[in-house]
Amino acid sequence: MNVRPILTIAVILPLASAILRAEYTDHRRKNLDSLENVVVKYTPDRIENATEEELSDLINAYDNLMNGYLQINRERSILFARKQIALASKKGWLVKKSDAEKTLGKHFWAMEQYDSAMFYYMNALNDVDKIAKIAADPDNSNGYSQVTADDSYSSLYGAIGNLYNMMDSIPKAMEYYRMAGEIFDKYGWNESNSILYHNIGETYLDLKDYPQARENYEKSLHYALASGDTLQISSAYTGLGALYLELGRTRKALKYLKEADNYYSLHEDQEFRARIETLDLMGQVLSLQKKQLRTITLTAILLALLTVILAAVLRKAWIFRRQRDAADEAIDEAIEEGKSDETTLTERETEILPLIASGMTSPQIADKLFLSLSTIKWHRKRLLEKFDSANTAELISKAKEKGFI
Repeated sequence: MNVRPILTIAVILPLASAILRAEYTDHRRKNLDSLENVVVKYTPDRIENATEEELSDLINAYDNLMNGYLQINRERSILFARKQIALASKKGWLVKKSDAEKTLGKHFWAMEQYDSAMFYYMNALNDVDKIAKIAADPDNSNGYSQVTADDSYSSLYGAIGNLYNMMDSIPKAMEYYRMAGEIFDKYGWNESNSILYHNIGETYLDLKDYPQARENYEKSLHYALASGDTLQISSAYTGLGALYLELGRTRKALKYLKEADNYYSLHEDQEFRARIETLDLMGQVLSLQKKQLRTITLTAILLALLTVILAAVLRKAWIFRRQRDAADEAIDEAIEEGKSDETTLTERETEILPLIASGMTSPQIADKLFLSLSTIKWHRKRLLEKFDSANTAELISKAKEKGFI
């Protein structure tokens, strides 16, 4: 029984059934259809007469198909999740049942059907309660352990917290995040805690609660350093960089983003997308620094002109008028220069804007670009600000007017 469940496609256990052994081929990359061709032969009558060993192999196959289709074919993943729930319910296999219910919750969450997602998450939570109760029984013969239950609890608490977060029920989200964090602390799962506090930091950054965002990003970094996971350390530094970028503190933002890139450079092959996102933020920081420098320069020029004008006033009226006209001309030039600074988009914004215009939701865009949902929300907010738009419809309209779509 897995202690740390994962969402990526797992290496399938050896299938004991002679038929499954004969017809199964490795599905982890491109041969999901080969495993599906095997399980489709299990009609209701055949399942009814199957041995325990065959049913165990069959539910493992359902589990692998459910996870194998998770990112590439939602309908197939949902189909095999439902089959897994039906068989697991019949046999009383609570771990398999709760895993499938949690997967259905994720699918309905991605489709923004939040009530359905919550229904399946709560069903999974009820099953984990049963697992915990059995694990606590001295006569437990199912092989369940408290670690298994706690691991499932922490995963569900995080998922339910994320769902409440999406529903803008922040206090409820934090309640479930807190319960997940307590379990992570109990077992010293520092990497999981780092991910948890990074998500909380993103939540508060989205709410513009900058002190809370900083506190939680710093906790994320603390746990990441304790875990020694360089990729998670990179993620924590990136979060802090994004925070200080939004605050306009470009030097500090650049410092953290450089730290993140130093760690990402150790994993170019595995985490190139995350590193590109960090480099994109660094580009935004440098762009903001240029704008700040230009503003300072223009301000200095204007102050110098005003000083000259004031000095001229003390001398002679005609010099004052002459200098005032010169200052007006300089100010007009500066204003025209500011007006000519057209709206510019980053490479990431250029990629995301057409997807928004096509009607895709934030979760759908996140799935398509392999980015976190919080990152897509952040870019959507930046686009609204750049086009001075109150909502998505206005954003699309203004972007079309300016020729960006």
